Amino acid sequence: MKEKLRQITEDALRKISEAKTLDEINDIRVEFLGKKGRITSIMKELKNVAPEDKPVFGQLVNEAKQTAEAAVEKAKSRLQNAALEERLAQEKIDVTLPSVRRKLGHGHPNQIALDEVERIFVGMGYEVVEGPEIEYQEYNFTKLNIPEGHPARDEQDTFYITDDILLRSQTSPVQARVMERGKLPIRMIAPGRVFRSDSIDATHSPSFHQIEGLVVDKHITMTDLKGTLTQFAREMFGENTQTRFRPHHFQFTEPSAEVDVSCFKCGGKGCRFCKGEGWIEILGCGMVHPHVLEMCGIDPEEYTGFAFGVGLERIAILKYEIDDMRLLYENDARFLKQF
Repeated sequence: MKEKLRQITEDALRKISEAKTLDEINDIRVEFLGKKGRITSIMKELKNVAPEDKPVFGQLVNEAKQTAEAAVEKAKSRLQNAALEERLAQEKIDVTLPSVRRKLGHGHPNQIALDEVERIFVGMGYEVVEGPEIEYQEYNFTKLNIPEGHPARDEQDTFYITDDILLRSQTSPVQARVMERGKLPIRMIAPGRVFRSDSIDATHSPSFHQIEGLVVDKHITMTDLKGTLTQFAREMFGENTQTRFRPHHFQFTEPSAEVDVSCFKCGGKGCRFCKGEGWIEILGCGMVHPHVLEMCGIDPEEYTGFAFGVGLERIAILKYEIDDMRLLYENDARFLKQF
């Protein structure tokens, strides 16, 4: 029995010394020290040993087990260290090499312009409000005083999903939704993407962005509107910028006006940028039509308001002197990194 135990121990030590991988070591451990291993199984023969020899035999089995376990651990440590050395050699880094430069992005010209507009109006106490791009025609047209069959709907022809659901052609529906809540006074701007059935060229796109503003309170007058937009123009285009209001017609405001700013390139003298006129059109505005207030549940006898709308792309094009709107959406890094 002792000879058999000695032979099993020598087999275990020989195989452990010859093992080349950790998987082989694990297989050897199971073969000799597992629940059905050769050293473990020999303990079952203890019943065939004479009573006076059992203590000595038990001690020999435990010594064989401890010898095999120690050899397994030593071999595992040796192989793990060898594997680590090999990996470190393969993953060696030359710290003297120049590092890879990270390319840092920055804001899109539209986003830079939008951040500036929001900063200006938030500084004047306005709230930034967003609304759904998929809208009901009731909010996109009817509640803005553009009933079914009105010619103004043709000018803002958009994309219909159903007879009653469409892609909004302006962000004015956000104004109607805010007015419906009845929480007065209102001072808000509504930036967002809008859609119209336009052909793509240097100044038009079927998808673009608008920023519309609305103020509703007691005793609001055209003077408040002119002062607000003049302050906006000066902060956006320079403190010497002048504004000019020209009569116009919008269905949801009365009276209405187009707003021009003095050319910030030539100071109003006339140049290529302003086409020799000295003025550049930037937005439309007006006093909110009383019927629009009524449809949104606001008493026009007690409250008045003004509204305005400006194309975000137009602001970006003017501010950064971009001559083709399509450049903003071509994802050309050579163009975008200029900003």
